[in-house]
Amino acid sequence: MARVWQHPFINVFRHFKVHEWKRSTKEGDVATVMDKTLKCTVYRIRGSVSASNYIQLPKTSTQSLGLTGRYLYVLFRPMSTKHFIIHLNLSTEDNQVIRVSLSNFFKEFKSTATCLQFPFICEAGTSRKDLAGLAPPGARWTCLQLDLHDIILVYLNRRYSHLKSVQLCANLLIQSLYTSDLCFDPAVTVAEAQRAKLPITPMPREMAFPVPKGENWHDRYVHIRFPSGSSAAPSKPVQRSCSPSEAVLPRHMPQLLPCPVASSKSRQNSVSPVVQMLVSTASCRASSASGPLPEIGLSCEYSEVSSVGGSSGRRQEPSTCVEATDKHAAGSDLQVSAQKLAVSFLPDPVLRLKGIIGLGGHSTKWALWTKDGAAIVYPCHAIIVVLRIDTREQRFFLGHTDKVSALALDRSNSLLASAQAQVPSMLRLWDFQTGDCLSLFRSPVHTICSLSISGSGALLCGIGKDQPGRTMVVVWGTDQVGRGGEAVILAKVHTDVDIQAFDVASFDETRMVSCGRGSVRLWRLRSGGLRSCPVDLGEHHALEFMDLAFGQAQDSHMLYVCGRSGHILEIDYLHMAVRHARRLLPVQTLGSPLPQKQTFSSGPGIAISSLSVSQTTCAVGSEDGYLRLWPLDFSSVLLEAEHEGPISSVHLSPDGLRVLSTTSLGHLGFLDIPSREYNVLVRSHTAPVLALATECSRGQLATVSRDHTVRIWDLVTLQQLYDFTSPKEAPCAVAFHPTQPAFFCGFSNGVVRSFSLEATEVLMEHRCHRGAITSLVASPDGSLLFSTCSQGTLAQYDCTRTHCQVLHVAANIVCQDACPSPNALAVSGDSRLLAFVGPSKYTVTIMDVASLDDLLRVDVSTLDLASSRLDSAIAICFGPAPASHLLVSMSSKVVVLDSTSGRMVRELSSAHPMASPSLALSEDARFLLTAADRAIKVWDYSAQAGPSCQVYIGHSEPVQAVAFTPDQQQLLSVGDAIFLWDILALPKRSPPGSDQGSPGAPQTCEAGPNTKQLEDSVLGANGLPRQQVPMPSQTPPPQLGICAGPSERGDGAFSVSDEEGPSEESHSPKGFRQTSGPLMLVQKEACGAGDGAWGAAGDSWSLGMLPYSHDRSSKRGSWSTRRTGAQPAARPDSYKHFTARYKASLMAKNVSSPPAGGELLRLKAVVGYNGNGRANMIWRPDTGFFAYTCGHLVVVEDLHSGAQQHWLGHPEEISTLALSHDAQVLASASGCSGATSCCQIRIWDVPGGSCQQLLSYHCTAVQALAFSLDDRLLVTLGDYRDCTLALWSTATYELMSSTQLPEPVHDIAFSPWGASELACVGQGALTLWLMQQRGADVSLQVHHRDPIPEAVGAGELTSLCYGAKPLLYCGSNAGQVCVWDTHAGRCFLTWEADDGEIGVLLCSGSRLVTGSNTRRLRLWAVGAVPELRCKGSGARSSSVFMERELTLDGAIVSAVFHDSMDMGVVGTTAGTLWYVSWDEGTSTRLISGHRSKVNEVVFSPRESHCATCGDDGSVRVWSLASMELVIQFQVLNQSCLCLAWKPPLCAHPEQQHVAAGYSDGTLRVFSISQTAMELKMHPHTAALTAITFSANGQTILSGDKNGLVALSHPRTGMTFQVLSDHRGAPISTIQSTSKEYGDFGVEGTDLWLAASGDQRVSVWASDWSRDCCELVDWLSFPAPTLLEAPGCPPPSLAAFCPWDKALLVCAGLGPHLEVVFYSLRQKQVVDKIPLPFFAVSLSLSPGARFLAIGFAERVLRLVNCVSGAAQDFFGHDDSVQVCRFSPAASLLFTAAHNEILVWEVMDC
Repeated sequence: MARVWQHPFINVFRHFKVHEWKRSTKEGDVATVMDKTLKCTVYRIRGSVSASNYIQLPKTSTQSLGLTGRYLYVLFRPMSTKHFIIHLNLSTEDNQVIRVSLSNFFKEFKSTATCLQFPFICEAGTSRKDLAGLAPPGARWTCLQLDLHDIILVYLNRRYSHLKSVQLCANLLIQSLYTSDLCFDPAVTVAEAQRAKLPITPMPREMAFPVPKGENWHDRYVHIRFPSGSSAAPSKPVQRSCSPSEAVLPRHMPQLLPCPVASSKSRQNSVSPVVQMLVSTASCRASSASGPLPEIGLSCEYSEVSSVGGSSGRRQEPSTCVEATDKHAAGSDLQVSAQKLAVSFLPDPVLRLKGIIGLGGHSTKWALWTKDGAAIVYPCHAIIVVLRIDTREQRFFLGHTDKVSALALDRSNSLLASAQAQVPSMLRLWDFQTGDCLSLFRSPVHTICSLSISGSGALLCGIGKDQPGRTMVVVWGTDQVGRGGEAVILAKVHTDVDIQAFDVASFDETRMVSCGRGSVRLWRLRSGGLRSCPVDLGEHHALEFMDLAFGQAQDSHMLYVCGRSGHILEIDYLHMAVRHARRLLPVQTLGSPLPQKQTFSSGPGIAISSLSVSQTTCAVGSEDGYLRLWPLDFSSVLLEAEHEGPISSVHLSPDGLRVLSTTSLGHLGFLDIPSREYNVLVRSHTAPVLALATECSRGQLATVSRDHTVRIWDLVTLQQLYDFTSPKEAPCAVAFHPTQPAFFCGFSNGVVRSFSLEATEVLMEHRCHRGAITSLVASPDGSLLFSTCSQGTLAQYDCTRTHCQVLHVAANIVCQDACPSPNALAVSGDSRLLAFVGPSKYTVTIMDVASLDDLLRVDVSTLDLASSRLDSAIAICFGPAPASHLLVSMSSKVVVLDSTSGRMVRELSSAHPMASPSLALSEDARFLLTAADRAIKVWDYSAQAGPSCQVYIGHSEPVQAVAFTPDQQQLLSVGDAIFLWDILALPKRSPPGSDQGSPGAPQTCEAGPNTKQLEDSVLGANGLPRQQVPMPSQTPPPQLGICAGPSERGDGAFSVSDEEGPSEESHSPKGFRQTSGPLMLVQKEACGAGDGAWGAAGDSWSLGMLPYSHDRSSKRGSWSTRRTGAQPAARPDSYKHFTARYKASLMAKNVSSPPAGGELLRLKAVVGYNGNGRANMIWRPDTGFFAYTCGHLVVVEDLHSGAQQHWLGHPEEISTLALSHDAQVLASASGCSGATSCCQIRIWDVPGGSCQQLLSYHCTAVQALAFSLDDRLLVTLGDYRDCTLALWSTATYELMSSTQLPEPVHDIAFSPWGASELACVGQGALTLWLMQQRGADVSLQVHHRDPIPEAVGAGELTSLCYGAKPLLYCGSNAGQVCVWDTHAGRCFLTWEADDGEIGVLLCSGSRLVTGSNTRRLRLWAVGAVPELRCKGSGARSSSVFMERELTLDGAIVSAVFHDSMDMGVVGTTAGTLWYVSWDEGTSTRLISGHRSKVNEVVFSPRESHCATCGDDGSVRVWSLASMELVIQFQVLNQSCLCLAWKPPLCAHPEQQHVAAGYSDGTLRVFSISQTAMELKMHPHTAALTAITFSANGQTILSGDKNGLVALSHPRTGMTFQVLSDHRGAPISTIQSTSKEYGDFGVEGTDLWLAASGDQRVSVWASDWSRDCCELVDWLSFPAPTLLEAPGCPPPSLAAFCPWDKALLVCAGLGPHLEVVFYSLRQKQVVDKIPLPFFAVSLSLSPGARFLAIGFAERVLRLVNCVSGAAQDFFGHDDSVQVCRFSPAASLLFTAAHNEILVWEVMDC
């Protein structure tokens, strides 16, 4: 409706009356002038600052233009030698506002999740950098045509809704703006188009530029269409030319592969759009080869994007030659937007209906073709479904509250009418294209059974019964629907005749026809009345007619009517006479009195239920299940298709090439006439579904229904795989076997059967129950099965074998009088506990799974003591381990019980107005599903206080069961049909800004009662959930301690006394107690260094000078002071504190480095940034110095050339960095380990890149480093476990002072106004120190200790920075920014700056930057803050406003900005460094890497690219020349464990593919050239551990953790052979090479090996042309005997020797530390190379005879296989799990966890 008044176009300036400035606004120099070229008044916008001179529509940001036109036409002229900017705010269908900016000021394309910036090219230069810039002199008027729909779709993968606002900024002349859905050609006038009959839409006169006679439009004006000529961005910009025919493409353009990013929607894969620049053209018709890009990214693994401009559904090929102006274009803009949902609980809505399995409900005869024949419209109970037959995608019309009884669609597919069966019948009229409901009204007919709509959609007819049961015909006028009007009753009439079918004539909308029992009538609408007359049927007057159809030939006047007796009548409706009568009879054979085909009706004819007619054929559907296609003379059957049940309806497609059919058994399909193939689209249950079960490994769903069937469905395609029918017994319950391809089903007669999915047969049958089976459940480990029946019996089965055996049968222990529920029985996730409702409905019993011993019985009737009635249990389910919670659904609530004690943990009240018979809890305990009646509720189960919920309707009958799919990404609900819902919320991750942790890292710290989840440094960074949940401490929050006297202990601990009790000793702040005694400072010495105790004496604290009685270390530049008695502390409520990633590996000892100058390897590049660090990035804009950390390396990188320096020396992961003010000294700190008892602080000389000093004092980790203003002092701050502050002299790097802090300090900073002031923030207060120096002694006196104002409501100050004198800004863990007056010692201003903790604060001049763990980076204007200082506590924060905001991909952990604050570099916990430009509002990726463990590195055959895969589920493709990320393929919730690059094909060398194996057993093949996933296979049920291509690339060899090797064809996706020789041990290596035919005495030209974890290697020869494999050799080695950890054997490594393919090189095999060379010809070991440790990775150089070996001891060894010489290299801080030589042998890639090091081989 909104589009109607905007058609054909809208003059925006005129419509909003810009000249009145009431609905728009102007700012700065905006004036109206007369333009001589256009000969009309235009608006001139000019000024030196574009942002201060503009026109904005509408007036305020809260308003919206609401313009829905697809195209925006901007008629403007850039001012010569000036810049201009145009801002558009576009709204998407999901209400996301996207800002699109166009300017000749922009140099390159930029994009974020909510912003797009396009450079506008005024003149085409000779080089790329000349394209954008100032407008040239004499710039011409331009018609800028923007396709808003395609811009949003292509660049952000969203759907455009409307134009919200426009801002036109200086400097330009603007005539007006226009919106339209039409694509106008400005160079063609209306008269020219009409005269030449051009197939284009000319520009309307109002919009057209004047062209003098004899001149060409292109010579005077410029036309820019963006995107140009297609729905995707063109791969290259078009240069300006003099005429359309002269448009050419630039010859020299960089060609890069398009870079992928992850999608914000529920998709797994999406490619970043082609980068495009706006180029002024002379309205060129340059063709573009690019189309919509296939999506590669976050929820669908494969998708085909249809053409935006048309209805074509063909898959478009992406351009392989694209312009990427951003060299780091592989950003995660869309991924950031998607992860934003995880900050809050539920997006609204959290569910989206994805698919429905079902047909009909009220009737199965309603199924209609769309006009293009590409989709089918049909009802499924209360929902109308539009199914595309090519993609099987479903679209839904939601709104009916009861079953849909009739459907009708007009000829143009613009109006859809539907009626529901509920009395009184309600009708809905829908906009078919958008899905909007245009009108809802009540019918005078009691129940509508048939609808028919005229071809134009102006007339709607409905047939039904009134309340007394008489037939009624109603005609509505619908021509005003969609224009603001409603449907109007034109006529209605009662009739005594029976009507089975009714149709409006296509040739005259006022004429209709009906048929029924004994009648065929013609109807006519005239003068508000509806009249009818019967057709004289003669001898056929007693027949029961079922359906009718008009003849489709142009000169045809025939009406075809079919009947239940098998008759088909041809009626001339002009003469109202029967022309022909034919009858369908069964065929009889000689000597057989019975027909071959049985009829379903009485009489000799075959009952015909439906027919449909095209111009040449007639399709007939009959109750014998046959669909027959006849010519119009009915001479012979052309085609015949047999169905499984009686046919309900048939419809020929508009082109007459397909026949749609439905059956009474719920089948929907079509017959393709040219190919003679029948395609089943939908199969469905014909009665309510009672229960469901899901299977994990194959993604299958099992359902049981009252229609006596058990059906197995594929959850991906929603297609039926199997069905099992039991006519005599009704199935009641179902469960899958967790580990075997089988399922169990319980029946109404008490029988429990096991069915094999492979053999499709019954495996076993047990009859130990006497009543109907009510519940079936298998233990998660697959060992036991339990069943209950209505007679109260519980049975236990052993299902470890193929044929289950009954173990126990217990009678009368399960509730018998409760309502049947599939969730009345449950087994815990660890397979230890069994719970059920019984013996009564008021009791819940918990048993031991194995012994069936009662462990606990809970009386749920007494849980609510205030209730006056007894409550009963209906359904139960266990929560995920190890919480041991049991959820019980009761009459109107859900209670959570502790399964150990039986006490009630929590309660969800008012869950449903009635009892919920089904509930389910997600595996991460985030979502709880409950269902009752027709509604589904989704609860935020993780919210402890008052969990919120969302309610979803759609079912027309009560919901019987709900469940999550195995991947937890979707949920299922069953009742009247099977509903599949997408969960739009992302999987629950760690808190905002934190990575997910490494399993196996023990938690050694405690969390306080109010502590948030641990930050990513505790959890690790491999993306996997932690195995242990940190337990909260039972102690109160730490308080400031007050000492009454000196301690007698010598370990630095406090001794605290109290007048009312004995003295206590404590090692942590929790032992502090308040006392009224005098205060004093206690200072102790320990191991040569004193530990000062920090107490409170009013407002004065002091830091004493340490004596220098210690000895110097003999090492150059090193000095060490050690403390003992470190105090354990709870982690503060702050993500600021560094915690090193847990590592099981230890640094090797007694390993020497190669001699200087003789190294065979040189570290060339480091890929990645350590997002686990804090303030671990340095950038000096004035000098260009740029440094960051990766593992234990300091990486110094030249941002211009990309060259790197690597400073090695730290033994552990580096936590933080600091640079002196003169940029000559860099300080870095690393954590402690078993090898180093204290943290290392290294002092580096920046110009020389060498370590000058080594300091050591802190015991756990260094939290912060800071240099004083004069660079004379260095302060180091320990973390929350260390709680020490140390002051060092930078002249000698001696420790001058240190103190033990009573509470954690989060941040520290020297004052910029003098070196004598120091500030620190921590728990509850800000502390300002003044430094005092007396001779050689230095002390710090507390100047102020100011608590946080109560109005702030925050317990922690987490960050600080100095502003304009005397201001100090502090950030809190609650998101506030507090401003302190350091002179007065008070906080005078506070404002809410973020929703989460502020970890980064930077201030310069009048601008402040805040970064938080909500991933937001914000820029604030604080220029008015110094003036507010005078107001004191009365200051208001309204003068502080946010200028800009960016959302990045992780919590902000480091940031450096230019003094002007317009640009900076920011680091996040995602391991990404971003370049941020506030002026442009953009973020550009500088450094990125894997977030978790890297599993494989492979190379392209030509060595132009390499690919890596990791546990984060990503496959990343890098350019080897620059090591920049080019493409990323992302699969959520899976780990990518192995990778292989396909060998080049001679026929298509340009086609490049990689195959990746995942933890769910799937194998995906990605096309690098097309940036798309081409194939997904599932050859394994277990995780893939190794993969490779055959030598010719035509076969994929894959191995899994169960020891199976699968051989598959990548072209067909078929697995043609599975080898189980290594069953029982994971496959660790698969490698393939070529050989001569007949070599080694076997056929075939391929030789490949497989190594498994049980020290076995098999070698095979294959002839792929015959799909055969022959074993060549089998090697078995004894297990290693020198293992320190017996449960963790080294991997079995094997490889073919590149210089002799008859040699196998093996490591990790056998009892000795060695590399073995085995000859396949001699069948023996020919050489051995000893090793210092067991190898965990291995690679052989294809050039020089080098062998690279990685060890778990963090050492990389390079061995010369000729001389045996070896060199060891250090560079990683963890086990070196990957070593790979490049094909040219010039590079060596190694990986440890998520660090990737690139080594250059010096002698290759």
